[in-house]
Amino acid sequence: MPEDENLTQTDVQKAIKSLQKQGFEIVYVEDQAQALSELLSSVPVNARVGIGGSATIRELGLVDILISKGHIVYDHWQEGLSPEKKLEMQKHHLSSDVFITGTNAITIKGQLVNTDHTGNRVAAMICGPEKVIVVAGVNKIVPDLHAAVRRIKEVAAPENCFRRKDPTPCAITKKCHDCSAKVRLCRVTTIIDAPSRAIKEFKIILIGKSMGY
Repeated sequence: MPEDENLTQTDVQKAIKSLQKQGFEIVYVEDQAQALSELLSSVPVNARVGIGGSATIRELGLVDILISKGHIVYDHWQEGLSPEKKLEMQKHHLSSDVFITGTNAITIKGQLVNTDHTGNRVAAMICGPEKVIVVAGVNKIVPDLHAAVRRIKEVAAPENCFRRKDPTPCAITKKCHDCSAKVRLCRVTTIIDAPSRAIKEFKIILIGKSMGY
């Protein structure tokens, strides 16, 4: 169920209908196994795949499976990358055949809301790849844009900074301090009301469980 105790399964269904109305292709699955199966069937043979910064994707173990199937995978979270190589990987997201990522929040009105540090993730969700696949647990569903921004500041960004061991206040307290630190994570925020016309296919796989942050 969604993180917000005031949200119900009816709200989840409303979000699904809103996303469909906005032009997103949406598939609802019950668990991680079904999500992984749907993902793998959605990636064409020999496709070059970009992987956005997403804990949900890593929880599914998708990256290793794609590599084992012979795909070229652009994963900037892999260990040992120099800053230059990491940025190169991030730029490849824009030219990949398929871009797979999570999302920070989904409103009941069918909007995807995300905040980035570098901007490669949100950029690739808007223009570049022919196909975008977003994978999200129902915990990402929120009532409105205000709640989406609050979720990013109170949940997603602090947890991500903690994972990265960033020298930001939220990495220590896991609470947003609305900081202006040079290493701040929150730099680029986007609202996707409908799939960009530059994207040929935009699929959302919604998992009926809590996934990622």
